[in-house]
Amino acid sequence: MINDVASWLLDPAHWTGPDGVPARTWEHIWYSGVSLLIASLIAVPAGLLIGHTGRGRVVAVNLAGAARAVPSLGLLFIMVLFLGPRLSGDAASLWPSLIVLIVLAIPPILSGAYAGVEGVDPAARDAARGMGMTGWEVLSRVEVPCALPLIFSGLRSAALQVVATATIAAIVGIGGLGRLLIDGQAIRDFPQMVSGALLVAVLALLVDLALAGVQRYAVSPGLTGRTTTRGGGRAATDADGTTDADGIPAPGAVFAGEKELAVRREAGKTEPRHNS
Repeated sequence: MINDVASWLLDPAHWTGPDGVPARTWEHIWYSGVSLLIASLIAVPAGLLIGHTGRGRVVAVNLAGAARAVPSLGLLFIMVLFLGPRLSGDAASLWPSLIVLIVLAIPPILSGAYAGVEGVDPAARDAARGMGMTGWEVLSRVEVPCALPLIFSGLRSAALQVVATATIAAIVGIGGLGRLLIDGQAIRDFPQMVSGALLVAVLALLVDLALAGVQRYAVSPGLTGRTTTRGGGRAATDADGTTDADGIPAPGAVFAGEKELAVRREAGKTEPRHNS
């Protein structure tokens, strides 16, 4: 079987034409990308608003949990039966598939957005308000940057789910790498089916790596522990957290030391003096 799969993947005939691997891969990326973009435009603003105001959290949590429990294949057939007769041509299978992918992508993105904003340190919010920032400025300049790790986590989870689900959407007639599995099953071409499954897995990994790279450059190093020293090495603190690898006091240690010094000065002022 391994040799058969390798032979199928190395056959130049499978990499050309409208049914070739590059064309099917581009279709898969297009379906997944459009679905993820629309889901993000819906879920990210809603999640940020819920996290910032605290309103609608219970409803959002329940809806997200219910949407996660919906079987994707069953929802796909329901949408095709409902929308298919009302549409014509390729749209009869394309739009039901896109709607299903969008519905499945919204819950993890929504959860990541509002959980990220809710998890922001209240002291950071209070400091921003103390500086005179408006509610919008607090959200855009403090809460959103601090929430980016969880927002990207939701996006990556949704991307993996969408790429995987777009594979089974080929059963209703759309393109993508799922066609390799559906067409291979129809003619009992098992090497083609295995090759299609491998290509979907590789695509999912590449998408996740791409989003991880974007996250690495978009998220502040201070939120991920990727701070570096002037020599290029990664900063680290000692056992008691007071200094880093170069012996420079950590910020928390500086504030703690200043506080301790102030306490000692006050104690020195009030301590009674004894004549020798």
